[in-house]
Amino acid sequence: MKQLSTKVTSNGHGQDSSYFLGWEEYEKNPYDEITNPTGMIQMGLAENQLCFDLIESWLAKNPDAASLKRNGQSIFRELALFQDYHGMPEFKKAMAEFMEEIRGNRVTFDPKKIVLAAGSTSANETLMFCLAEPGDAFLLPTPYYPGFDRDLKWRTGAEIVPIHCSSSNGFQITETALNQAYQQAQKLDLKVKGVLVTNPSNPLGTALTRRELNLLVDFITSKNIHLISDEIYSGTMFGFEQFISVMDVLKDKKLENTEVSKRVHVVYSLSKDLGLPGFRVGAIYSNDEMIVSAATKMSSFGLVSSQTQYLLSALLSDKKFTSQYLEENQKRLKSRQRRLVSGLESAGITTLRSNAGLFCWVDMRHLLDTNTFEAELDLWKKIVYNVKLNISPGSSCHCTEPGWFRVCFANLSEEALDLALKRLKTFVESTDCGRMISRSSHERLKSLRKKTVSNWVFRVSWTDRVPDER
Repeated sequence: MKQLSTKVTSNGHGQDSSYFLGWEEYEKNPYDEITNPTGMIQMGLAENQLCFDLIESWLAKNPDAASLKRNGQSIFRELALFQDYHGMPEFKKAMAEFMEEIRGNRVTFDPKKIVLAAGSTSANETLMFCLAEPGDAFLLPTPYYPGFDRDLKWRTGAEIVPIHCSSSNGFQITETALNQAYQQAQKLDLKVKGVLVTNPSNPLGTALTRRELNLLVDFITSKNIHLISDEIYSGTMFGFEQFISVMDVLKDKKLENTEVSKRVHVVYSLSKDLGLPGFRVGAIYSNDEMIVSAATKMSSFGLVSSQTQYLLSALLSDKKFTSQYLEENQKRLKSRQRRLVSGLESAGITTLRSNAGLFCWVDMRHLLDTNTFEAELDLWKKIVYNVKLNISPGSSCHCTEPGWFRVCFANLSEEALDLALKRLKTFVESTDCGRMISRSSHERLKSLRKKTVSNWVFRVSWTDRVPDER
């Protein structure tokens, strides 16, 4: 028998996670309003499909970009030939300026320090290859995106040590949790090379506060390690707060152009803000010349096509369009998020207060038979197989508390979302717990909402995130 590599024979990819298994079940019986109205509704996919009409309108008004023309003349042959894997200068410039715009033009990005990659998956893995040896560890706050178990570990051999965060403070990162994770890595004889965070968070749908970002920069400074800030949801903020990037903190702390700044790296992508995951456009931004050089060489294994770069450089260079797009995108995300939260409330289900992202972190602890992950998995199976909704259980995100779920809202129509909420409400009311709370809890929520006009009101178990400390 032909021998296969350990990559082929191991379970390191994480494909057997409930996060991926839910997708497989959806693909067997996908919902369609006309052809399969009783099928499974996909609420486990963090895609932004709310603003396609805006991009399609721009394409219609700019036919040269879509037709691969410049001043009416075809440049097909030019784009069809091999391009330098450093990327097109005009595209990197447009990307840098778009990233600046999202951050209110408070910080600047040097196009020469941008490395293009085939999506954020490729960008994060490339940074792992640059920063860690097999067996070295990165600390990640929980709950975190299930795909990181694949993206960061599978091919690189790096390890993940969780920074355990809890609902008691809205899952914020604390100094205690950071130190405990670092000490745990040492006990496991793992060398900690850095911390990786998603800001805004996937799956929480919350942006890191300035206090948390200051804490992270101070921590990696004291430990002489790296910080990767995955900011692919930076343009999805829809609350009153401005998005605060780690680059803002470096500037405020006057750490720009220092050794500390060389250990802070930003990952970005157009997959979430523009809703273009199929275009496979990601980027690494680093102040370390050696990282930029090595990552650029590695990018030859995952290039962004010349046609894609040409089209998007034209789109991102249209400042009037990008300004209007970001504003409208945030409005639509906020409206859709409120629709989900309101529908969940009517079913007696609450969520973590969120201000960003394409999903909500949903609290179903009161629906568990017991406070265990086994009970969470049982509840998830009922929702997947009986209710026919694909949502992601908190355990797949390494949450330390059973009963939390990630529910996406931007990848489906309003009609599909309303149907999903109707199905879920019917399910909740059919349970023993649902019958008990359907009247008393719902009436209590309505009463409290009348008294509290300016605040979000949830169950007693919900805890708001600590206000930003400036």
